[in-house]
Amino acid sequence: MKTSNPVLARLGQAAERERAAGYAQPGPYGQPGYPQQYAPYQQQYPTGTGYPAAPPTVTPMTLDDVVVKTVMLLGLLGASAAAAWVLVPDALVGVTWIGAAVVGLALGLIISFSRMANPALVVAYSVVEGVFVGMVSKAFESLYDGIVLQAVVATFGVFFLMAVIYKARIIRATPKFARIMISVMVGLFAVMLINLVLALFGVNTHLRDGSPLAIGFSLVCIVVASLSFVLNFHEIEEGVRMGLPQRYSWIAAFGIVVGLVWLYLEILRLLSYFQGDD
Repeated sequence: MKTSNPVLARLGQAAERERAAGYAQPGPYGQPGYPQQYAPYQQQYPTGTGYPAAPPTVTPMTLDDVVVKTVMLLGLLGASAAAAWVLVPDALVGVTWIGAAVVGLALGLIISFSRMANPALVVAYSVVEGVFVGMVSKAFESLYDGIVLQAVVATFGVFFLMAVIYKARIIRATPKFARIMISVMVGLFAVMLINLVLALFGVNTHLRDGSPLAIGFSLVCIVVASLSFVLNFHEIEEGVRMGLPQRYSWIAAFGIVVGLVWLYLEILRLLSYFQGDD
């Protein structure tokens, strides 16, 4: 399988490693096709005795695994966001916001580029990202009453709409679509990073100030974030089809959470542009 999603980019490679390590390498005790860790089974019950040669290597990932873990991660994210909203004083919102953003970015990069699915890191990311989302939401809600609820409803509305569109195959994750999406996402993140650095030096590029350019930029980000779910759904579908190990459902759920957080933040920012000054 050719992997196209940047967050789930190692799923296909993981399947190849699992098959090579778990099924393709013969050991000195067991038959070819069974992993080395089950050699004692083969030695105790050799072939032809009527006993099973070895238990299965791994439990394959299912769609239900991804759904359950996604819901769990979103629950942790929501709980930590609510706790941060209530417990962090207004005077410390900015510091907590920045700290959680830095830690969350570091964890996200480690998870994205690591070679193994690590549930502890994924859970830690959801908790830290929840603090970040909670602080951002608290700051926006203090300025615009009711904006957080609007953004949450819109975010999940878009997500479920994209799920329906993908299920109906209205949009397909073709190789050309994947290449275009990856290029656009890399470009957008590069622009956002440059804009952030320039903002630290007092340079206003008008990408985040509510101007017509800022509204257009946010709309582009929302469209791209929404379409990124098509890549996520495709990779999950392919991972289930290929029989990836169950633990890789954590990576799939992580990809969905990342997309939802990005979409929520962009919708929140866009809604703020249309709020009154009162």
